[in-house]
Amino acid sequence: MRINGQDYSDHELNLLIAEKLSLPQLPEWERELYTFLKEWVSPSDFIEARTSGSTGTPQTIRLPKTTMLQSARRTIEYFGLQAGNRILLSLPCRFIAGKMMVVRAIIGQMNLITVDPSTDFELLRNNTFDFGSMVSNQVFKLLESSSGKEKLENISNLLIGGSSIPANLEVQISQLKSRVVSTYGMTETASHIAIRELSGENRSDIYHCLPGISVSTGENDCLQIHVAERIEPLQTKDIAELLSSTSFRILGRVDDVIISGGIKYWPEKIEKKLESAIPERFVISSVPDEKLGEKLVLVIEGEPVDIEIIQQKSAELLPPFERPKAIYFMAKFPETQNGKLKRNKIKEIIK
Repeated sequence: MRINGQDYSDHELNLLIAEKLSLPQLPEWERELYTFLKEWVSPSDFIEARTSGSTGTPQTIRLPKTTMLQSARRTIEYFGLQAGNRILLSLPCRFIAGKMMVVRAIIGQMNLITVDPSTDFELLRNNTFDFGSMVSNQVFKLLESSSGKEKLENISNLLIGGSSIPANLEVQISQLKSRVVSTYGMTETASHIAIRELSGENRSDIYHCLPGISVSTGENDCLQIHVAERIEPLQTKDIAELLSSTSFRILGRVDDVIISGGIKYWPEKIEKKLESAIPERFVISSVPDEKLGEKLVLVIEGEPVDIEIIQQKSAELLPPFERPKAIYFMAKFPETQNGKLKRNKIKEIIK
């Protein structure tokens, strides 16, 4: 394996892992990397991985190494990655996305360059990479800096995953010269199974499956994922619009659907319409209502501001039936460890 330009035999890698993990002051992100490497080179056929917990308590699952290898091969094939390519590990290895960057480097014989996920990515100023992966917040912070666009364009293929991407951030990403894609996947599939283009002429709101993957819909029009190495399809809680057996749009989470006055509303679709008008982070949620069952409300993160301006903007951007009936403010939104919003918790708090 090659890490930061240094080649390691199996024996040397084991020595490196032991040496790193013996250091009491090793930064947590590095400890997570070498802890995963120790688990990967062990005789076990499985890796323990944690689900995100966006809709409930995070679960620890046993993920077969064969599943991870197949996922890595699909990504390498899809993006045309080659031995010797430089790939950037800028995600914590306690999550599946970080683990899979390591696995791709190993089986693709690529050069894994590691960096603290909370860094300012100064190494991107004078270094180029063939492949990398980030979450939305990392990209957002980079684009806030004067050199952020230049740094991001030094990654030829950049994956963005972890949570939905705000509309205003998508606009900025669309102007990048490099290839940037949004990923769709879950811990159980060992990272992404589909991508949609965010930059260039092919940018789209449609996800396209990687080789060997197909999709269908099941109960409540929720997406089902068919993977060659699994007998049964994986059932998700994401409501999808199916365009073909290998392409789809995501409409929202079935757990998040709001039924008001007998009509179904998908919060994320309404939020997309409002993103250009509200600079703070916000969500569309609901509270109980005697007449409607539930009524739509707007919850904004931060200190209270003039709601008349927000109401005016909502009236300009939304049809009457989608306009929030009340506005709440919350100092800090509850999140999972990897930054996904806990919408159900937000709903409980405002009730």
